[in-house]
Amino acid sequence: MFEQYLDRTKTIRSGEELDLARLEPFLREHLPQTEGPLAIEQFPSGHSNLTYLVKFGTHEYVLRRPPFGSKVKTAHDMGREFRVLKHLHAHYAPAPEPLCHTDELDVIGAPFYVMRRIPGVILRRDPPPGLDLTPEIATRLGESFIDNLADLHAVDYAEIGLADLGKPEGYVERQVSGWIKRYSGSQTDEIPEVERVAAWLTENLPAENSAALIHNDYKLDNVLLDTRDITKIAGVLDWEMSTLGEPLSDLATTVSYWIEETDSPELQLIRWGPTTVPGSLTRQQLVDRYAARTGRDTSNIVYYFVLALFKTAVIAQQIYYRYHQGLTQDQRFAFFIEATKILVRAADAAKDRGTL
Repeated sequence: MFEQYLDRTKTIRSGEELDLARLEPFLREHLPQTEGPLAIEQFPSGHSNLTYLVKFGTHEYVLRRPPFGSKVKTAHDMGREFRVLKHLHAHYAPAPEPLCHTDELDVIGAPFYVMRRIPGVILRRDPPPGLDLTPEIATRLGESFIDNLADLHAVDYAEIGLADLGKPEGYVERQVSGWIKRYSGSQTDEIPEVERVAAWLTENLPAENSAALIHNDYKLDNVLLDTRDITKIAGVLDWEMSTLGEPLSDLATTVSYWIEETDSPELQLIRWGPTTVPGSLTRQQLVDRYAARTGRDTSNIVYYFVLALFKTAVIAQQIYYRYHQGLTQDQRFAFFIEATKILVRAADAAKDRGTL
């Protein structure tokens, strides 16, 4: 029903080509079905790891590799991401099935892994032309979207073999100090709100609560919607930041991406999905539904919300740093310094306001 809105690929961006002479033999040896000629295109969206569509005849796979010129090596650990999916796929259906991986640099010059493609619709800033998100669809999508996050947090990470993925103890404190340090390491401009937000986060650390397997970047353009019913989640992508940690932090990251119709004009500039259409849930409604489904106490969600906004601001700063230093020529990244400023200002306002 919604096949015409499938996520589309484009020709590979200049400077991000893959060495097919070395890659093709590797793929034919390690993938289950490689009949027919090899064709590779690139998924044009995304701002971190690079993602390519690999086709052998009618068989489709997805290859992920780190970005060119990245300064933050630990954020692009292909082996770790592959391992998460290998353990998770059988227990959480939206996790893609990973098929092969290598850390060796002699194939394409970087570590990479390949997974089976999940066909699906991805909603980005605005719905594709012709796709009518009615109020009923928008409401049901918001409900299934947050329910799916709750389902992920219910996975028994120890039982599926991921107990050593992270260190839940002291997770939030490490997040606060770590993101402050990362900002310092990639700073290019003076942004006065950064110091205020960093101090507030440090001084108001919450008591440790619980731990779960968390995605850390769960937002609408990281989920694939079922082509038969776009209110259902078919897949969840981009597991590069997944770890064991505070589930409220994961929830807050998700709602920090959720821009509402009444938000300021500058926040509308960084809207990640069509979350302002009639029928969309509010951030508080997302949190309330999550609390009802999981039984978790979300009374301190504003702290995690401020942290989430700050974290995303730092990620934007790191991306801009690569552009500022000339490590990438991707012109999409020129705006990211403005995104950093908008997000830090939003974090500063939220801490003073005390609400989402």
